[in-house]
Amino acid sequence: MKDPYKLLGVGRSASRDEVKRAYRKLAKKLHPDVNPGNKTIEHQFKEVSQAYGILGDAKKRKLYDEGRIDAGGQETGWAGGTYRDFTEGGAGRFRKGDFGADLNIEDIISEFFGGRGRAQGARGRKARPQRGADVHYKAPIGFLDAAIGAKKRIRLTDGKVLNVKIPAGTEEGQTLRLKGQGTAAKGAGPAGNAYVEVQIEPHPFFTRDKSDVHLELPITLQEAVLGATVTVPTVHGKVSMKIPAGSNSGTSLRLKGKGVLDRKSRTKGDQYVKLVVTLPDKPDQELKEFAERWTKAKGYDPR
Repeated sequence: MKDPYKLLGVGRSASRDEVKRAYRKLAKKLHPDVNPGNKTIEHQFKEVSQAYGILGDAKKRKLYDEGRIDAGGQETGWAGGTYRDFTEGGAGRFRKGDFGADLNIEDIISEFFGGRGRAQGARGRKARPQRGADVHYKAPIGFLDAAIGAKKRIRLTDGKVLNVKIPAGTEEGQTLRLKGQGTAAKGAGPAGNAYVEVQIEPHPFFTRDKSDVHLELPITLQEAVLGATVTVPTVHGKVSMKIPAGSNSGTSLRLKGKGVLDRKSRTKGDQYVKLVVTLPDKPDQELKEFAERWTKAKGYDPR
């Protein structure tokens, strides 16, 4: 994974707003909806989104700057080894040399919990099969996948591929249990489980507050003054929305039930659309002259 600062094209002293602006600019250019079928661009978009997931979060950015997590958001140190050495080692092994030998965590566990079984076996009673070790991962999940649910095959940092069912309304930091996708058992015992801690990737347009979704929508001066019916994206698809005449920048309109499923109440939140009046990129002389005439005639002062 490349340095998040280089991916977003910002310096280490960049403010949070500068980081956000850099990400939005790249996301609009690289978003898969704008570049359908382009796998190279899709990969670049994922890299940029993951970089913003680090630098856009004050806590994660501090941990990265201190060298405590890497560019993928994984911890770089844990109890003399690494977090991944313990949780993602495939067979649950510590690094060689951590305790003077290459130890297997299953052997350690069996000494504490399996001793009685062996003793009973010596007296003629059969020991119960030992279950395989559980493994723990952290994995990035798409914003929309977490919001509306999905079935995905995700590739982890150690190369392992897992089949994951993502429930609608999945939240940041939530842990998903994947039964039987952990370490295989020795002998006839069942495999352990895999536990995946969700890291939701940021979206170029949507932000989320629990079950509510927020969106900034650019509108024209004409739409703001005269009103209009426009098409608005939601996490569930595009819908029509009426803009009242005389709307100002900053006006917030609610789309009821177009938010994310609340897993406790089983109801959907709302989407809030913040209007942003946007002038043409190129100067319009006619608009400028009209504004000058209108201002002189009305004496308008919003302050």
